[in-house]
Amino acid sequence: MQIKIFSIPIHGGEAINEEMNAFLRSKKVLQMEQQLISDRHGAVWSFCIKYVEDYSPFNKSKEKVDYKQVLDEASFERFSQLRVIRKRVSQEEAVPAYAIFTDEELAELAKTEQLTAVSMKKVKGIGEKKVEKYGQHFITKSSDEKS
Repeated sequence: MQIKIFSIPIHGGEAINEEMNAFLRSKKVLQMEQQLISDRHGAVWSFCIKYVEDYSPFNKSKEKVDYKQVLDEASFERFSQLRVIRKRVSQEEAVPAYAIFTDEELAELAKTEQLTAVSMKKVKGIGEKKVEKYGQHFITKSSDEKS
């Protein structure tokens, strides 16, 4: 177990705050204590973080899937088109592509010829909120291509 301390000024501490958030995302945090400290020079939040080194939140041992081999030709073509849409939406929303739909979710969507909100919700990992937030990009595109 290791310890890291961050002191973030109440005013103007945005950069240190971002540094702490990046640190927290990369470590397995065991315990965190916080305290507001103020004196005549101002106030700071002090964070004492107990963590474990060598922690990755992502499963790196997972094998990469070649969807060209897994999907039939028509489904792979739809999969490729869905990836293009996902990339565009990802850039517009400034979020990672996998946060919209994972490749596995896109592959399942690609197996469906006509995407609807109902068919999208049947895919494992895609719920009401994802369909509400991103579904229109994929449903609209699919129906536009048919016209």
